Amino acid sequence: MTLKKGKTEYDNRPIGVFDSGFGGASFLRNALRLLPNERFIYYGDNANAPYGDRTEEEILRLAENAADYLVHKGVKALVVACNTATSAAINALREKLEVPVVSVEPAIKPACEREGDGRVLMLATAATTKLSRYRALKMRMPDPERVIDVGCSGIVERVEKGVIEKDAFDDILWAKLGPYEGMRIDGIVLGCTHFPFIAPAIRRYALNHFTGECRLYDGNEGTAKQLRRVIKARGLEAEPGSAEGGRVTFFTSGDEASCEPIFRMLLSIPIYRPRARKEKE
Repeated sequence: MTLKKGKTEYDNRPIGVFDSGFGGASFLRNALRLLPNERFIYYGDNANAPYGDRTEEEILRLAENAADYLVHKGVKALVVACNTATSAAINALREKLEVPVVSVEPAIKPACEREGDGRVLMLATAATTKLSRYRALKMRMPDPERVIDVGCSGIVERVEKGVIEKDAFDDILWAKLGPYEGMRIDGIVLGCTHFPFIAPAIRRYALNHFTGECRLYDGNEGTAKQLRRVIKARGLEAEPGSAEGGRVTFFTSGDEASCEPIFRMLLSIPIYRPRARKEKE
C-alpha cells in the first residue's frame, strides 16, 4: 500500500527474505537495525535444508519456489539471504521477477583487499564453492591463489536444530580446518548465512590453531546496506514511525511449531563483534 504524506510517498508493503532454512536470520538482524521502519516476511525452506549438498538444478528450482511464495505474499522487494541460492539462482530470479532482488555474496572482496601476507579461508557449503558464480567472483580478486575454499558440511544441520554453543563444533572445525594447522590466516570469510551464528566457535578455533589476525568477514551488513540503497532509489521506503516497523512474519516449508521458536531465538542473538586477537577466547 502506497501512502502520501505531503509530497513524500511511502510504500508500507513488506520486504521478503528467504533462505534454505534459518541462516537468513543472520542477515535479518542487520536489516532490522538498518531499516527500522520496514516490516519483513521471512520464508525458511527448512523442509529442504541444507541446499549445500544439492545439485545446481535442484537449488534453482527450490529458490524459484521460495521467491514465488513471497511474491504471492505481496512483497515489494526480495532478498536472497542464502549464498548457495545466490550462486545458483540470482540471475534467473532477477530476469523473472518484477520486484527488485538483492542477494548476499561471500565477503571475499573485503577480506582480500585487506593487506597481509597470510591466507584467506573461505568457509561455505560445498555447493557454493563449486558453482560458477562464486568461482568467477574469486577470480576477480587481486590474488585468487590467496583464497583457500573450505566446504564445511555439517554446520548447517546443527544450526538448523538450534545448536550454536561455542564448543559444539570443534569436531567439524577440526575435520575441515585441521589440514591448515599453524598456517598464517589473515581473514576467514563466513560464506554461508548460517555461519555467523557460530562466529564465536570459529574465532575460538582459529585463535588456537592458526597464526595471523584471523579476522572474520560476512556479507550480511553489506547486503542490508545495499537493500537500503535499493529501497530508497526505487521510492519504496516505508512510512517512518509506523507501528509495523520491525515486524517479522515467519513462514516455513517445515513444521512451523518446531521451526519458529528456533528462528526467533536465532534472530535475537546479538551480532558478533570479534575483539583484537589474543591467544585464548
